[in-house]
Amino acid sequence: MPASTRKEKPAAAATKRPHVCIDRLPAHELARPQLTIGRGGGARAIIVISKMWPNGSTLRVRFMGGTAAQKNLARQQALWWTEHANLHFDFNDAPDAEIRIAFNANDGAWSYVGTDCQGIPLNQPTMNLGFMTGGTAAHEFGHAIGLGHEHLSPTGGIQWNEAQVIHDLSGSPNFWDEATIRHNVINKYSTSQIRGTVFDHDSIMLYAFPASWTINGISTHSNSVLSALDKSFIASSQAYPKTATTAEPVLLTIGGVPKSASIGKTGEEDLFRFKVTKAGKYVVETGGTTDLVMKLFGPNSQTALIAEDDDSGVGLNARIIATLLPGTYLVQIRHYNLANGTGNYTVKVRKG
Repeated sequence: MPASTRKEKPAAAATKRPHVCIDRLPAHELARPQLTIGRGGGARAIIVISKMWPNGSTLRVRFMGGTAAQKNLARQQALWWTEHANLHFDFNDAPDAEIRIAFNANDGAWSYVGTDCQGIPLNQPTMNLGFMTGGTAAHEFGHAIGLGHEHLSPTGGIQWNEAQVIHDLSGSPNFWDEATIRHNVINKYSTSQIRGTVFDHDSIMLYAFPASWTINGISTHSNSVLSALDKSFIASSQAYPKTATTAEPVLLTIGGVPKSASIGKTGEEDLFRFKVTKAGKYVVETGGTTDLVMKLFGPNSQTALIAEDDDSGVGLNARIIATLLPGTYLVQIRHYNLANGTGNYTVKVRKG
C-alpha cells in the first residue's frame, strides 16, 4: 500500500509492535504457495538449505545509496558472520555484485535468501536496510548467506495465536497482507529442508514477539548480536566450516562416461567442474536411485548461479539443460533430504 494512503495509528500503539523483516521471494516462487504438496504427499516448505552459497565463496557487495554511517554499520555487522564462516565479503560496489543494498526508509528491512540474490535484476537491490536498529544489518546478512528466520524452525515449539499476529502485522509499521504474514511469521519450515540446531532464543535470526502472539505463552526477546549457537552453527560442517578440507572439484568430461560418486554423510556437498570450449546447449544430469538437488554456476564463477533443479531427470534425479558460453562451470550436488539422506549416484555432462 502506498505510504500516502496508509492510516497511521497513534505512535504509542505503533511503538509496541516489533520490527519484523521480510524474507523476499524471487518471482518464480511468488507464483506458488509457500507450502505445496511434495513427493510422498507430504508438505514441502521453502528449501532454505538449497540457497546456501558454495563453501568458501567471496560475495561482492554494492551499496545503492546510504550515508557513510549506514554503510559503515552494514560492513561492521556483515563481518560478524565472516569471523566464523568460511565466506568473504568484498565491498567493491561492483555493478554485478551478488548482494546489492538499498537504504529505503519506507521499505522496511528485508533480504532475498542466499543464492536467490542471483535471480534479481542488477538494477534492483537484493537487500533493504530501511531501519538499522540493534543487529538488523547482521540479521539481513544472515538471510543473504542462506539463513532463515529462527522462529520458523519446526523445533521451536511456538504455537501462534494466528488471529492476533495477523491483526497486529496488518497495521503499522508493517501493513502486511495475510499471505506475507503467514510466509514471514506463521508457516514453519519442513525438517527435511533445513539444517539447524535446537531452537535458539538468543539467535540474531530471531525477532522479539510478545506473548500475546502465541497460545502457549511463549515470547521472545530482541537479539542484537550473534549468539553462541549462531557462531558455532555457521562455522560447523552443516554451514560454512573454515576447518573443512577444500578439495578441488572433480573434473567432468563433456560427453564422457558418467562419474560415480556418493553422498556419504548427511548434509554433504559434492562439487564438480567442466570446461566448455564452444558455446551451445549442454545437459548436466545425475543418475541412480538417490534423491538429489543440483545447482550450476558459471562461467568462471562459483557464485553466479545459472540454474538449479530437483526432479527434472529420470525418477528422483536432477537435470539441468542450459545454453552455455565458453568457460569453466561448477556443479554442486546435495541430497534432497538433509536430515538423513545419503546414497550413491552418477553425474555426467553432454551436449544438448
